[in-house]
Amino acid sequence: MDFNMKKLASDAGTFFTRAVQFTEEKLGGAERTELDAHFENLMTRADSTKNWTEKIMRQTEVVLQPNPTARVEEFVYEKLEKKGPARQRTVELLGQYMTDAGNDFGAGTPYGGALIKVGESQKLLGLAEKEFVQASTINFLTPLRNFLEGDYKAMAKERKLLQHKRLDLDASKTRLRKAKAAEARASMWTKEVSKGEQEVRVAQAEFDRQAEITRLLLEGISTTHANHLRCLNEFVEAQMTYYAQCYQYMVDLQKQMGSFPTTFLPNSSAPLPPVTVPIPAAPPGASELTAAELQPASGTRRARVLYDYDAGDSSELSLLADEMITVYSVPGLGSDWLMSERGIQKGKVPVAYLELLK
Repeated sequence: MDFNMKKLASDAGTFFTRAVQFTEEKLGGAERTELDAHFENLMTRADSTKNWTEKIMRQTEVVLQPNPTARVEEFVYEKLEKKGPARQRTVELLGQYMTDAGNDFGAGTPYGGALIKVGESQKLLGLAEKEFVQASTINFLTPLRNFLEGDYKAMAKERKLLQHKRLDLDASKTRLRKAKAAEARASMWTKEVSKGEQEVRVAQAEFDRQAEITRLLLEGISTTHANHLRCLNEFVEAQMTYYAQCYQYMVDLQKQMGSFPTTFLPNSSAPLPPVTVPIPAAPPGASELTAAELQPASGTRRARVLYDYDAGDSSELSLLADEMITVYSVPGLGSDWLMSERGIQKGKVPVAYLELLK
């Protein structure tokens, strides 16, 4: 008990001495030991790394989980080291609603069938998003968090200890200066001067040792930057994979959507069968094919129709997805159109709806 009380009193005395030294330094009444420029640069770099890592990590979390409530829940479960409830991504929920609506309207109807197709694609997008979030969390967020909660905390601890050692050293120097000033006036202070010199030597040795430990830790920031660069590459790789998957899903969906008609008979819930009819004679005033357009040109090619197309007037030809037609260019038709033939039917068609074959 006596030992504990003595240690407590000693710690209190040390704390008070450091507080006095720190206050006098702030008021300009005491000198302080300055660290060299290299050391100061190391500390500035470490603080900058810590601040930007925090900002990047927080904003990455927002990108991966925009819902703030869900973010807080995931953070709590992570701290408790428990697995949270399975949560659907917003696009997955949209896909589920679309699929349910399509089944309710009837999978055999154009709108119902289209809803189901789009809903299934939204679910695929959701699964791709989950994989992206998981990969980004493991390969990017976790290393950043480990730096903040591990390496930087160790640096901060050693820097705080270094600050204490510096205050102890400067307080010892201050006492020594006072003892030497008093010695000049009275010889009885010789013993205090010797004691002060011994304190300064011990404090200087402890300060130098702690400065070296802290410097070695701070120089590890270069390694930290190299590790974070590797993690950043993995984040970009995961993001690229995710967007490539999304693009492919949407391309496939767009092709599937071309099989659904865009016009419907009133009061009919059954899907409209594709019907091809000869183009009737144009009414007076309607656009008609010119004599030049009716003449076949050289360089005919086969083409596959990508999407259904409804003719806008009698000069155009209606198309059905996946059918094969013969196309060729004619003077004055423009770069966005080609003349097409299907049996005895002839009309211009938009190039954007075709896949030209060799």
